[in-house]
Amino acid sequence: MDSAPTILVVDDNAENRALAQATLEDDGYRVVLATGGAEGVAAFVRERPDCVLLDVRMPGVDGPTACERIRALPDGGDVPIVFVTALRDVETFDRTVLAGGDDFLSKPFRPNELVARVQAALKLRSLAAERRELYAQVKHQRDDLQRLQLQKEHLVAFLVHDLKNPVNAITLQAELVLRDRDGSERSKRAANKIRDESRALLRMITTLLDIAKADEGRLEPVRQQIALAPLIGGVIEELEVRAQATGVRIVAELDAPALFADAELVRRVLENLVENAIRHAPDDSEVRITARAAHDGIELRVQDAGPGVPVAQRERVFERFVQNGGDQSTRSNRGLGLAFCKLATEAHGGRIWIEDSSPGAVFCVWIGPC
Repeated sequence: MDSAPTILVVDDNAENRALAQATLEDDGYRVVLATGGAEGVAAFVRERPDCVLLDVRMPGVDGPTACERIRALPDGGDVPIVFVTALRDVETFDRTVLAGGDDFLSKPFRPNELVARVQAALKLRSLAAERRELYAQVKHQRDDLQRLQLQKEHLVAFLVHDLKNPVNAITLQAELVLRDRDGSERSKRAANKIRDESRALLRMITTLLDIAKADEGRLEPVRQQIALAPLIGGVIEELEVRAQATGVRIVAELDAPALFADAELVRRVLENLVENAIRHAPDDSEVRITARAAHDGIELRVQDAGPGVPVAQRERVFERFVQNGGDQSTRSNRGLGLAFCKLATEAHGGRIWIEDSSPGAVFCVWIGPC
């Protein structure tokens, strides 16, 4: 069975002490008495009470001073202190609040009012303890999240720094086979496939790194004037083998010569959009890349003749790892490519959206002037 809460009553008036003691003991509390401020502080150290009733005006160490001393003790910060005084004025009230008091009860008090104030003070102390426990739980969860974040950063660093080298080596070996004039057509087709897939893997690794940067607020475009013709030409060259393997043609239509943006980020946005279009385009169809001036900026569009994207799904496909629930008539973002496109576009202050192509979809990227 839990022991009764201890109430420390500090008052230089014997009648007031006796009334408080009788009232509280009748209600089941254990009462400790002190006749002045200094004695009250000593009793607090000795008894470690659950609540303190403290008179204001006392000879020597008065109530507010005693309160300040109790609050300065290692265990004195959380114990509720109720001032009980005949002084009912704003100046006295303000002084008790500044000293660290939790409540203010005027004399003469009714016994049931004294008990109610003590019960309320103890309830507040219990809530404060629960709050501390909750804070400790939240802090523990925060520490766990920070630990997971560090583990994620370590994983990203591993993927980027340790995997890029072997992937680049695979690509290089594939290109050496392609340059070998004595190689068979079969080996060159295999080398083409290996090079294409290794480049796709490298794009995935780099995308993962940039998404991690964006999560930390470190994805900052380095903007410069970009000639669009060579940039888009490089994207087509990068993905031409993948397109040919599925019978898809990539064509470009440029009505804008240049764009002021981060060339690397824009290139990879286009690579992801074109790769996504190739994956969903039917055989013997086109994926069309266009660039045009629009709304004081440049609009890049990647169009295919695939199944399209329902209006209800057009925002969600840019989320990470979004699936379409098995509906093969529409498409989904099974990885991070489209999520990266959204992050990179928004890092430029631009926007990305989807329009109908009838059939198919048009992924549109607008980037304005800096």
